Amino acid sequence: MAAGNHSLVTEFILAGLTQQPELQLPLFLLFLGIYVVTVVGNLGMITLIGLSSHLHTPMYYLLSSLSFIDLCHSTVITPKMLVNFVAEKNIISYPECMTQLYFFLVFAISECHMLTAMAYDRYVAICNPLLYNVTMSYQVCSWMVVGVYIMGLTGATAHTGCMLRVLFCKADIINHYFCDLVPLLELSCSSTYINKVVVLCLSAFNIFTPTLAILGSYVFIIASILRIRSTEGRSKAFSTCSSHISAVAVFFGSLAVMYLQPSSVSSEDQGKVPSLFYTIIVPMLNPLIYSLRNKDVKIALNKILEKRSFLCNLS
Repeated sequence: MAAGNHSLVTEFILAGLTQQPELQLPLFLLFLGIYVVTVVGNLGMITLIGLSSHLHTPMYYLLSSLSFIDLCHSTVITPKMLVNFVAEKNIISYPECMTQLYFFLVFAISECHMLTAMAYDRYVAICNPLLYNVTMSYQVCSWMVVGVYIMGLTGATAHTGCMLRVLFCKADIINHYFCDLVPLLELSCSSTYINKVVVLCLSAFNIFTPTLAILGSYVFIIASILRIRSTEGRSKAFSTCSSHISAVAVFFGSLAVMYLQPSSVSSEDQGKVPSLFYTIIVPMLNPLIYSLRNKDVKIALNKILEKRSFLCNLS
């Protein structure tokens, strides 16, 4: 991804979240704390699911995959952001910028489709429980996860390939805290028509289509839940879906604000706020949402803590 013949600019300057010096250290500490919680939460979720045999089900297999995506998604953005808070000049080279853009897109697009796969899992579990073990077999889940990553890699390759053909002449200050599509296109000194068409089409496909699929799943899920006679049964069914609905609302809402609003309305400064949600806040919140609102995860965590406490007492 070297600049070579593609661009006259060999490095960019990231404007970051704010230009006020007095806010740099507090923001560094805030986002360092968020990143630590993100890493611990997602690694903890992956480890907990791996160690707890009763969590070896399709639902938690997909959840562990989501945690892996969130961990990688945050790691692509946050460490460089933290360095920029304490560095004198927030420089990122052209190859580093294109690499960050590529992997950001891989995991952002993958998360869109992973949330869709999780919605389908809940649909099968509630609407067709008798066929659940057949429909959501280990082989099917594995192929779903592979498909999610293929979507992510394909979309990222298309976006980044189009970005590599764009020329950057003099403007080198990216008014953002990482290399994102829209702020980069604003710096171009060549035609970006093809890029904007690709951004609009793929953003619609990767945001609008999964959103419709998830909404459609939940229409059938809610209809099935309302047919359950017992209050306890309805409550249990709703509780298994509530955490997923929360994660979907925050993630897709912030993505839509960033990528699907008209260019006449969008502002790079305003775009930083929704970007914070889907790049930093959502990867931190997902393990918290799924652990705090899920009885099975709480039970598994308590068992592991009790087992560890028992072994410590023996020693």
